[in-house]
Amino acid sequence: MIVDGHRALHIDELHDDGRRFVSIRSMLSILIALGAYSPPMRSQESKLNTSLGAGVTAPMGSTGQVVGAGMNATVGAGYNFSRHHSLIGEFMWSALPTKTQALTPIRIAANAKDLSGSSNLFALTANYRFKMEGRVFGVYLIGGGGMYHRHASLSREIVVGAGTVCTPSWNWWGYSCVSGKVTDDQTLLSAGSTALGGNAGAGFTIRFHEEGYKFYVEVRYHYAPTRNIATQVLPITLGFRF
Repeated sequence: MIVDGHRALHIDELHDDGRRFVSIRSMLSILIALGAYSPPMRSQESKLNTSLGAGVTAPMGSTGQVVGAGMNATVGAGYNFSRHHSLIGEFMWSALPTKTQALTPIRIAANAKDLSGSSNLFALTANYRFKMEGRVFGVYLIGGGGMYHRHASLSREIVVGAGTVCTPSWNWWGYSCVSGKVTDDQTLLSAGSTALGGNAGAGFTIRFHEEGYKFYVEVRYHYAPTRNIATQVLPITLGFRF
């Protein structure tokens, strides 16, 4: 039991053979407690905040039918209204590598075994962050919205013949479908779609400098109703924040 004044935090006892492992629930409880009850910081936090991070993006929902996990990078800057409330503007890029099976129907229709494809997601968002921080550890919730642009391209032009069955692969690269068939005589090399979307997530921070420098880990869900297939991704980002 850890006591701070009249406050007490109870931590479940672990079995002797499991002391090296801490459950996610216990870790989150510890971080929240440290953020809420640690003594105040010596230095006053700056009103401005900046961040730079990178990680892996996992596709979700219908997006996951076409692309796999890829790298991401995020840069942000904003204003701290208080120790708990901040507004942040962010730019995020995420690579969305094409799954091999997603290209199969297009390769067959075009008789092009060497066909390849690539996709990228760009997002410019405004976000609100609520945080609880102690001298070392902190936790936060974040959410917002903005403009999302998804761009997909093929390595060569493909002309669609009559009677081609429509699949999510064709939709992803911008081909239109009618009654379950890809519209005849379409020729596309690349396609882009822009839409307003939103995001929500959470993370934790570890302060390693008295001036306010922190390491952070964050998980956030992004959704944008882009054309044909909605874009749904879950970036897991590690980075540094000031």
